[in-house]
Amino acid sequence: MINYIIRRVLQTIPIILGVAFIVLVLFTQVGEDPVRMKLGNHATTEAIEDLRAEWNLDKPLGTQYLLFLKQIVTFDFGESFNSGEQLSEMFASGASATLMLTLPPFFGGILINLIIAVTIAFYRGSWIDRYSTVLFVAGMSVSYMVYIMFFQYFLAYKLGWFPINGFEPGLNAIPYLILPWLITMIVNAGPQIRLFRTVFLDETRADYVRTAFAKGCSPARVMFVHIMRNALIPILTYTVIEIPNLILGAFLIERFFSIPGTGDILISGVNNGDFPIIKGLTVLIAITFTICNMLIDILYAYVDPRVQLDG
Repeated sequence: MINYIIRRVLQTIPIILGVAFIVLVLFTQVGEDPVRMKLGNHATTEAIEDLRAEWNLDKPLGTQYLLFLKQIVTFDFGESFNSGEQLSEMFASGASATLMLTLPPFFGGILINLIIAVTIAFYRGSWIDRYSTVLFVAGMSVSYMVYIMFFQYFLAYKLGWFPINGFEPGLNAIPYLILPWLITMIVNAGPQIRLFRTVFLDETRADYVRTAFAKGCSPARVMFVHIMRNALIPILTYTVIEIPNLILGAFLIERFFSIPGTGDILISGVNNGDFPIIKGLTVLIAITFTICNMLIDILYAYVDPRVQLDG
């Protein structure tokens, strides 16, 4: 197992190096000149040259690339254009808020939706299956934005059950996060349960299910033990695919609920043309997605005995 993990980590390194290079080229060679974005079109030649030297943009591309890798490793991306704040502190604070916002409803929602989906699959063809299908398909037809505005208006503004927006560090943030958690779980419930149910029903046609029944296993044991384990393989794949949607949803939630997470920081950076913020968060999000893919591959080894760890 250790050899497999080491091999996967080593395979991830060139991917991260490639991602860093692509981001550097896009933001320094292809896109708009960051120095012009900072100083404006009427800046003097001397000011432009001084700032290019300060940001190392006057150096060869290879040298810029090595310096950019150093920024990634040391988590030191310089300062914000507008506020002058250190980006390492800004990103760390934003990541903390984003993780508090996204991880509990994401993993908690997957666990709850797995239980609901396997229960619906167990009672397939019954009224539970039919009515839940209608309910979840209807829920999938409503956009994320509608859920945010509806629940924010009725539950927060009209009924006063939750704060409309705001955020505080630590555990004091929980009252502000309950409504965003609820919205995230409701939005994800429809597509996740429909997918999980389909996966479970596909597994019921496998040969090992017939073998388990022939050996005298009860329907509940077959569904909740044997089928559940094998169904985790496509479910893990779905979890990785959903990470970009999770980040996108966090952007919307953070903006509407005034939560100072990475999504809110990135949107503000785009609106203000804050080049260091956009560049730094772009590469960090890409690296996070790459690392998540690696972790999912490692998890496959635990749920799929067909994976050859030492091959």
